[in-house]
Amino acid sequence: MDLLAVLPAFALAVVLISASPGPAMALILRRAAVRGFRGAVPTVLGLEAGLYVWALSAAAGLAALVAASEVAFLVLRVAGAAFLIHLGIKAWRSAWRPAAPADEPPTAPATGWAAAFGEGLLVMLANPKAAAFMIAFYPQFVPEGRPLFGTTALLAAFQVALETVLYLSLAAAVGRAGGWFRQSAVRRRLDAISGTVLVALGVRMAVDGR
Repeated sequence: MDLLAVLPAFALAVVLISASPGPAMALILRRAAVRGFRGAVPTVLGLEAGLYVWALSAAAGLAALVAASEVAFLVLRVAGAAFLIHLGIKAWRSAWRPAAPADEPPTAPATGWAAAFGEGLLVMLANPKAAAFMIAFYPQFVPEGRPLFGTTALLAAFQVALETVLYLSLAAAVGRAGGWFRQSAVRRRLDAISGTVLVALGVRMAVDGR
């Protein structure tokens, strides 16, 4: 089977996976609502960079080692859960801070881009379920006779490009309503809800098995 022949099914699978609720979606929605489209861009890029690292690790066999190792899997699971809970608590704390005026454009400190990129990257890399998922997902779409690593790298690049477009489109749509989201009452509710979602996802990651 030619690689081009599997791309439509692969693209459909990626779209369905991208649309499923999870830490990535919660992070992007909150960032876009609070910081606007430009503030969400580094978060999306960080998430996708982490995804590409896991995809290449799966192709190289490193992800399989992580998934097979009880210790490595547990360490990543606890670290990922702790980071999500940390982000959730930050959102809760932000819910009680004074909000900027609704008509004031979102601003970020000089380190905001790097911090947002790092958050996205760590959320993806500290998720051991991502390693297990990549091991099962990509081989289904690698045509027989093609090199596993090179083909996975190409498929992952396609997934990253597609997800980046989808997530940035979502961030742009949310960012257009940024003025409404930055109203004090709305912003507080948004932070409280997103904080609760992130903490719940962290707790679920901590207690879930494989």
